[in-house]
Amino acid sequence: MQTLLLADPSPCLRRLVLRDVPDADETELAELDDLVERDPLVAGLTVLQHENGAWRAGDGAWRAVWDPVRMTSLALFRLGFLGFDASFGPVRRGAEFIFSLQRDDGSWDVSDQADGEAVDRAPLQVALPLRGLAACGYAQDPRAERSFAWIDSERLEDGAWPTGYARGNLRKVAGYRKMAHSEWGCRSNTTGVLQCLTLHPERAQSLAARRALDLLFGRETREAHAFGFETARLLGAEPATGMLTFFARFDVALMLDLAGRVGADRTDPRIADAVAIAESLRGEFGLWRYAPRPECSRWITFDVPRSLARFERLAGEGGRNWVSAEPRTPFAPCRQKPARF
Repeated sequence: MQTLLLADPSPCLRRLVLRDVPDADETELAELDDLVERDPLVAGLTVLQHENGAWRAGDGAWRAVWDPVRMTSLALFRLGFLGFDASFGPVRRGAEFIFSLQRDDGSWDVSDQADGEAVDRAPLQVALPLRGLAACGYAQDPRAERSFAWIDSERLEDGAWPTGYARGNLRKVAGYRKMAHSEWGCRSNTTGVLQCLTLHPERAQSLAARRALDLLFGRETREAHAFGFETARLLGAEPATGMLTFFARFDVALMLDLAGRVGADRTDPRIADAVAIAESLRGEFGLWRYAPRPECSRWITFDVPRSLARFERLAGEGGRNWVSAEPRTPFAPCRQKPARF
């Protein structure tokens, strides 16, 4: 599989793959270091950056995103995924732009991000900018820590994060975003917050992160068509619209990434089920094919084994991580109304 991925035209993908190869050729790595900034995934993004560090709309499926904080956050998240950090000028300028609009309490303005939704505040108004910053290594920056503190203050007593507040009252959770074991918890907001927590060295395996993962895995249904959607989206191949609905899809590939970072054990029945689903979707040549945008297939094929390796690394070390004690959610299909005709 590494041989196939190392033949990919993207210098960024080849560099990421080669970094995981034991005793990799340092000369080849150095050559790729010189090429990655010219990769269309990078060059096509940096050309859109303003002098003040903000990104403007226009990159692939992100062209419908007009809010500069959201757009800049998406750009940083991609660059972080590709292996860039604050040593890269566009990352540094983008991060400073986002921080320049941060409020004293660590949040950002919700009005520019809510896409017409009637909310006064919502966890995703902070989680979306924060994940871009954290992906590029800013998680422990004092300014980012203020945002993590804001997120902590929004956590519900049961460990979930809500849809948000309107006129001081909790907003109703739409059915497709409900969580089986939380009355007011929102799956989309909780997913966004958990993604931020897993990018923080000291919060990734915290009790808050574990509880959030617990609640998210309370959703027993799985959709094969959504597998790899988040990887495709960060590459610009899928739309990044919506705020409260940003994580509406239940992407099992994303959930495996989060579970590995949180430190869940592969023997957990829910994790084992997710791994089995991932393996069942793997093609005969070892590729995970992303049918809506086949050009993303090799990236997903790189990302999924990296997530699974976190579980294997733990087992190889003779260790055992956290296993949930949360009961499984009994599956009940929707009742079918009798046909009228």
